[in-house]
Amino acid sequence: MIVMGGIIGAGIFTNPYVVAQQVHTPFLILGAWAVGGLIALAGAFIYAELSSQVSASGGQYVYLRDALHPLVGFVYGWSLLFVIQTGGMAAVALIFANHALELFGIETNEFRAALLGSSALAVLTLINCVGVRAGTATQNIFMVLKLIAIAALVVIGLTLSSPATPKVGHAAVLSAGTWQSLVAFGAALIPAQFAYGGWQTACFVAGEVREPRKNLPRGLLLGVLGVIVVYLSVNYVCVHVLGADGLAQTKTPASTVVRLALGDKGARLLAAGIAISTIGFLSQSMLTAPRVYFAMADDKLFFKQLAWLNRARVPAVAIVLQGGLAIVIALVASRFEQILNYVVSVDVVFFALSAACVFAFRRQHAHDANVFRVPGHPLTTLFFIAACCVITFSLLYKFPLNSGISFGIMLLGVPAYFIWARQSVPPA
Repeated sequence: MIVMGGIIGAGIFTNPYVVAQQVHTPFLILGAWAVGGLIALAGAFIYAELSSQVSASGGQYVYLRDALHPLVGFVYGWSLLFVIQTGGMAAVALIFANHALELFGIETNEFRAALLGSSALAVLTLINCVGVRAGTATQNIFMVLKLIAIAALVVIGLTLSSPATPKVGHAAVLSAGTWQSLVAFGAALIPAQFAYGGWQTACFVAGEVREPRKNLPRGLLLGVLGVIVVYLSVNYVCVHVLGADGLAQTKTPASTVVRLALGDKGARLLAAGIAISTIGFLSQSMLTAPRVYFAMADDKLFFKQLAWLNRARVPAVAIVLQGGLAIVIALVASRFEQILNYVVSVDVVFFALSAACVFAFRRQHAHDANVFRVPGHPLTTLFFIAACCVITFSLLYKFPLNSGISFGIMLLGVPAYFIWARQSVPPA
């Protein structure tokens, strides 16, 4: 449940339409979600091994710093603040906004979604700064809401008849050629990868699991397989009810499916559940990344103010800076697909680099019997790295502007590192 809860966020209610825009047949749509699940499974095992060898707080930053070089760790933390975490928050805020607007019967457009999403980010930033956090019970309620919404969507969708599907989809894919089809499939993995994000929660449970060498891989396997089943079920229903073309044309596919069965009231009820659970997921995610900024500031490689805690023992400066940057991204980009490409471009680069840390740590801890080992290494680890490379190439090939911006921001972290590193060296 920890693994499933960490993965199932808001993306599954929206990202099916983004996948359908890239590949245009039901087989390839479901195939992208199945392959995305296998990538998530390989990544979860990799992060389980990394977390079993490093006990310090900071996650990926610490892995990259200790296994590769402090420069790599710094550029990750820099990218987390300016691209990955803030962009992800902006994307989830837009998912909330689209469903909230549908809930109140207001026509959705990019400007309204960006404005409402930014307002939600501002309110949640202020709430988290004063220390009002959603407790475990509240988070469990949000998780139950998501599962109820998904179960309702699947059951209702299976009762509807499928539309008359045009027979041009498969022919169009074949006529595009093998190369274009592969690039399109790689692009379809982008939104799937975003929706499957969260298997990194393996980093935080390794030390709390009883008999981790036996139970951690079992929990990861069952948890990720459970999410794959859930995601494939949702996408099957969306394709079954809307068709591949119809799915590609709606930004709120889950609500559209329910509207066909139960009318506007049913669609609004589902939209309410999605919007509420999205807000809970967004609020909780705001508190995770400041751990990385704190670790960087503690290494004297970032603004020292980011490690400051207010009276409520909350890193208020880090949360405000993070929230402010997320608002800027939501307002400037405004389109969910643009933000998705912006975030995943850099995110998968650091996933691949973190996977490479397994090779370095294995040399350092070759005889440690208490360390969890990735099953099937090095093949599974190399598969994960290769998948990250395919997604990166597809992003650069199909969305060069969005990817170029995020890569440019990431590379700005290199001179920034040397500036901070020079300042942190004590004078002779």
